[in-house]
Amino acid sequence: MRTLDECVETDVLVIGTGIAGCIVALELADAGIHVTLVTRCSQPNESNTMYAQGGIIFTGPGDSPELLSEDIQNAGANICNPRAVTILSQEGPSLVQKLLIEKYGVPFDRTPTGELALTREGGHSVARIIHVSDMTGSAIENKLIDAVLNNTNITLYTETTAVDLLTPAHHAYNRLTVYDPPRCVGAYVLNQNTGLVHRILSRMTVLATGGIGQIYLRTTNPPSARGDGLAMAHRAGARTINCEYVQFHPTAFYQEHGPCFLITEALRGAGARLINQKGEPFMERYDPDWKDLAPRDVVARSIHQEMLFQNTPNVYLDAASYIPANTLKSQFPYIYSRCLEAGIDITQEPIPVVPAAHYFCGGVWVDEWGQSTIKNLYAIGEVSCTGLHGANRLASTSLLEGLVWGYRAAKHIQHTIHEIQPFPAEQIPPWEETGTTLPDSALIAQDMSVIKHIMWNYTGLIRTVDRLQRALRELLHLETEIQRFYRAVKLNDSIIGLRNAIRSAIIITTAAWANKKSIGCHYRA
Repeated sequence: MRTLDECVETDVLVIGTGIAGCIVALELADAGIHVTLVTRCSQPNESNTMYAQGGIIFTGPGDSPELLSEDIQNAGANICNPRAVTILSQEGPSLVQKLLIEKYGVPFDRTPTGELALTREGGHSVARIIHVSDMTGSAIENKLIDAVLNNTNITLYTETTAVDLLTPAHHAYNRLTVYDPPRCVGAYVLNQNTGLVHRILSRMTVLATGGIGQIYLRTTNPPSARGDGLAMAHRAGARTINCEYVQFHPTAFYQEHGPCFLITEALRGAGARLINQKGEPFMERYDPDWKDLAPRDVVARSIHQEMLFQNTPNVYLDAASYIPANTLKSQFPYIYSRCLEAGIDITQEPIPVVPAAHYFCGGVWVDEWGQSTIKNLYAIGEVSCTGLHGANRLASTSLLEGLVWGYRAAKHIQHTIHEIQPFPAEQIPPWEETGTTLPDSALIAQDMSVIKHIMWNYTGLIRTVDRLQRALRELLHLETEIQRFYRAVKLNDSIIGLRNAIRSAIIITTAAWANKKSIGCHYRA
């Protein structure tokens, strides 16, 4: 981790340090290509990946690529991109073995006989998920970051916030570049410690910035998931698709005046049941076949309907009645300890839960190699839309998608980068600061709160014509005010995040308005 120069020139710029960003960086670095890796966080392992609890798809007895493909399509309301589904189903498990297990040594749980311990999650027809208790994401992330820090071909900058993608048509001194096909040549980035904005010029740029959960009032996502990559790509002119499909996880811990956190689906896979205030299991009324292991959009809406029916702020997940206490403590230590801190002993009492924004199924359109519609710009992981998830993501496909497309993007870049000539640094102007004072943190907090409440109430789990119309009016007005605010102050990470959050909220709400049909996790009443 080093201090930024005013202008950095590199082979490949990767923005984001989750599983997708780390894999593409490591694969390129191992091929002898220099990578500059940046994250807005102070700790490089802080990412959506770090907080993934449940697991990652592998393969189980009686399993096959065809069976996995069928489960993905069923969960995605049969509008998944068939090519993306085939790629993940055929290549995913072998990459887990080759990279995560053999190359990076992720310590997945084993049975007493030494076999990988497999579990089943909602929407899966067989047990095929491998995990590291209920901290799979952190186990993967820590191994990958260790490898990044030990790779001399990777230069890592923390506390470095991407401001905007560099495109000659928008930024070059030579205005004739506006007539060229759109391409990306790097990014403006903010050094949070100095307040200075630097240029990073790259032959290839990779967005791996994660999701959008923080634009909602309740989310399982970390603070970094505020739509930065989606907004930057959109401003640069990249195509975005499927942005109405925001998946709400059915079970986030509910406390009236405290933060929510994810309660993994693996608990239901191990036998836990959803119950209402009366202690009655209710999922068989909504989905008699799959019950508590129905796809996430079904379970989330069922919980919502049950809360309305019972007039209660939450439902409960009963693990204590169905799973032995020693199993809960040994297989779900993170959830056990987090709930205990909040006064709930999951071995003795049910867990209060509500749905929360969890995963963005849409994003920046990419092809089977992670290429966007802008030349030399790739997007991988949650910020991208390969079409794999269709209208609703199947459990435990997210980590695998980041792994597969991180690997595929690296291979494509490795074979094409020699064709790309570096863009002359002198043709991109230094950043011009327009503000004179630091932004008022109270104003930023208030605007973020407004965005979160609009998105939660109007573009949330259940949408209506009136709600979406109101959301668009209020968000568009707010964006005008935020843009004025943005130009009048000195840049910091918070004002950059606010600008990206409002743009992402408008992208999602516009897509929700345009799609008149309820499908998957886009539900219009």
